Amino acid sequence: MKSIQIVKNLTTLLLAMMALSVLSFADSAKEIESDANKALQKFYHEVPGGKKFLNQAKGYVIFPDINEAGFFFGGKYGEGVLRIQGKTKSYHSITAASVGMQMGLQNYSLIIAFTSDKALKDFILDDNDWETDMQTKIIMADWTTGKDADEIDYGTSMIGFAFDNTGMMGKFSMEGTKFEEINPDD
Repeated sequence: MKSIQIVKNLTTLLLAMMALSVLSFADSAKEIESDANKALQKFYHEVPGGKKFLNQAKGYVIFPDINEAGFFFGGKYGEGVLRIQGKTKSYHSITAASVGMQMGLQNYSLIIAFTSDKALKDFILDDNDWETDMQTKIIMADWTTGKDADEIDYGTSMIGFAFDNTGMMGKFSMEGTKFEEINPDD
């Protein structure tokens, strides 16, 4: 009985921490741009061929600071910028909720590259939000193969690169992720 109460208390504490984090995330456009530029430089340094790969992409969205936490119930949140031909087009948030066997806290950067016009168009929907589901496939790239990122055929038109990870998160869970256009204050 005591272990159930500990789980409840930890879950409540985790959810409260996540709620407070989300409230403190309202970054300005300048902050998002600055953080995205720093994340890009780190990406170019860590991923061989990454700069060339992004230059060839139709567009990409950069989430420089995604925070994720979970203890049976979990979630993540981050804000980023969509760039087409290197120019900012819009700002977006990423939000996810999950349930299942999971525990931990982590922070990381994420770039999702769109290599076809259709994939980019699907992301930029008229209603300004986009959810990943069973029909949407984002392949998470593995660049430890000894090849440059621009030399690999990922077999899809949406490729994700997670990098600059701190913390640890172990999970086996069901997750739904939502991307939404936002209007940060300047």
